[in-house]
Amino acid sequence: MSVKAGHGLQLSAVVQHEKIGRRPGAGRLGMSREPQRIRVFVSTRLSSTMMRRRTTALEVSSSYDNVSASILESGHVRSPLDEELILKNRSQEIQPYLNGRCIYLVGMMGSGKTTVGKIMSQVLGYSFCDSDTLVEEEVGGNSVADIFKHHGEPFFRNKETEVLRKLSLMRQLVISTGGGAVIRPINWKYMHKGVSIWLDVPLEALARRIAAVGTDSRPLLHYEAGDPYSRAFMRLSAIFDERGESYANANARVSLKNIAIKLGKRDVSELSPTDIAIEALEQIDNFLKGEGDSYAEC
Repeated sequence: MSVKAGHGLQLSAVVQHEKIGRRPGAGRLGMSREPQRIRVFVSTRLSSTMMRRRTTALEVSSSYDNVSASILESGHVRSPLDEELILKNRSQEIQPYLNGRCIYLVGMMGSGKTTVGKIMSQVLGYSFCDSDTLVEEEVGGNSVADIFKHHGEPFFRNKETEVLRKLSLMRQLVISTGGGAVIRPINWKYMHKGVSIWLDVPLEALARRIAAVGTDSRPLLHYEAGDPYSRAFMRLSAIFDERGESYANANARVSLKNIAIKLGKRDVSELSPTDIAIEALEQIDNFLKGEGDSYAEC
């Protein structure tokens, strides 16, 4: 079924894929692709205090369609160009097995589902959508926090289930789900019509991320006492205790801790969204080819 066949669901929140430009999550080195050449943008810091940057565009010829991903991954350190090539190879490997099925990203709040999902949708030629955003549209554009405040969590969960039901009728979507979507068995019935991926992020890392940006958009984190990190960590721990077994219903698990070990990183905060997207595609490949039992694990 086409993405446009909305079955009454307003899908303005669906982001159509585009050719990958600057690599999401890149620091001072990014890239864009054109036929037969690659333009690499290198920006340099002119002053440690003024934080001004100068960007220089370099064009280099490329011929990499047949480059093996295993060759690119022979060392722990990957350049942004390597990551783009690995993404390309991974997506080409899984597309015949995926056959247009939707991909559902599940995980705790702040686990990066939206950022990673957009990268995956681009490289697969899929469209991207966020189930929370679709629920917000269904309720007149109110934010999730406002929906919780004025209508209560059960109302939100009912809307969330209806959104997932409608999305399950579609194809070629990467869907970022809300952190609590996993708690209802009926939601898994809909998500298992596609392929579900659990982004498993250590609670300490999640608490740091959320404390840095604040909890205004996180209605389940408003009521703890203490400093921002302690509040976030305590509440996230309680939420994970409730949901951890439900996340394990996913078809594949992507552990950021294991990715960091594999790439020789000291901490998961050093991983780029592209590192995580590459591993997610690999785990989808393992699942689709029948490798692994209840879920594949990196």
